[in-house]
Amino acid sequence: MKHLLSKRFAPLQARLHSQWDGSLAQQAWRAWLNELQALLPAAVRDRWLAQARERVIEWPLSLPVDAADEDRLVLTLPANLLLIQTLNLPAAAMRDLQTVIGFELDKYTPFPRDQLQYVARVTGKDGAWVQVLLVAVLRERLQPILDACRAQGLVLHAVDGCNAQGQRLGIDLLPVDQRPPRKAHARLSGYLTLVCGALVVSCMVLWLDARQTRVEAMQRAVDAQRDDVRAVQDLRRELINTQGAARYLAQQKAAQPTLSSVLVDLTGCLGADTWVEQLEISDGGGVSLSGQSAKASALIARMKDCKTLSDAQFQGIIQPDAQTGKDRFSLRAHLRKEAVDAP
Repeated sequence: MKHLLSKRFAPLQARLHSQWDGSLAQQAWRAWLNELQALLPAAVRDRWLAQARERVIEWPLSLPVDAADEDRLVLTLPANLLLIQTLNLPAAAMRDLQTVIGFELDKYTPFPRDQLQYVARVTGKDGAWVQVLLVAVLRERLQPILDACRAQGLVLHAVDGCNAQGQRLGIDLLPVDQRPPRKAHARLSGYLTLVCGALVVSCMVLWLDARQTRVEAMQRAVDAQRDDVRAVQDLRRELINTQGAARYLAQQKAAQPTLSSVLVDLTGCLGADTWVEQLEISDGGGVSLSGQSAKASALIARMKDCKTLSDAQFQGIIQPDAQTGKDRFSLRAHLRKEAVDAP
C-alpha cells in the first residue's frame, strides 16, 4: 500500500522538490533554521542536529567506495549520459513548471516522457521570459547505475549531473521512490521545522485575534460614543422644543388680558340693565357669554366700546324671558389681538 501511494504521488513530489530546490524561499528557510539552531546549546546540536557530511562520488565508479552511515552520498553523472538544454519559456509557465515541461518534453528530446527521468530548474528571468535548465536521462541508463551502486552497499541521497566543463548542475535526478528514508536526526530536524512553522502560524493567528479584539473594542467604544452623542442631540432638540413651547405659551399668556380686566371692561360696556349669567374664555382667545338684558339688541353696539373685546356677534336668537321681562341673549367675541404687542 505504501509503495503504491509513493508511486502515485511521485510526480507531485518531484515537481514540488524541483520548484523548492535552490529557490530563494529555500535559502531563506535554511538561513532562518540555522539561526534557530544556533540558539540551542552545543551539546544538543551535536547530538540531535548533527549535519550529515556530503560526499560526492563520480560515475563510473573506479574503486570501491567506503562511506560512513552518516555520509550523504551524491552521485554525479557525466555530461555524455545526460540531455542538457537551456529553454526560454514565458513567465506564466512558472506556475506549474513541471507540468508544462512534461507536456512539451517531446519537443526538446527525441524520447517519450515515460522513458525519461528529468528535472527542470529556473536559472534566470528576463522580463516576461524565464531561462529554464532542462536535464534528462534515460531511465534504462539510470536504473542500472542505481542498481550497481546499491550492489556495492551505497545508499544514494541524490543524483547530480555535470556539464561539459565538469561543473555540477545542482539538480537531483534520483527518483522519489528510491530515496532513502530520513534518519532520526533528520526527522527531528523536520519535526523542529514543523513546530517552528506551527509557532509562526500560531503567532500570526494570535496577533490577528488580538488585533480583531482591539478593533471590536474600538468599534464598541465608537458605538457607545455615537449613542451618547445621539442622546445629547435628542436632549438638545427636546430642550429647544420645550423652550419654544414655553416661550409661545408665555407670549400667548402675556398677549391675553387678565380675567379681571375683561370683567371690568364688560361691566362698563354692557351697562347696568344687563347681567351676565355665564362667561367662558378659551385658550385661543374666544369669549362666550350669555345672560339677560333690557335692551339685548343694543348690546352689539355697546360692545364696540369694549377695549378688550372685538368681533362681537349674537349666537342664536334673542328670546324674551317671561319671568324677568328681559331678553335672554348669547354672544360670542374675541379678545383683541392688539393686546399681543401691548406692554
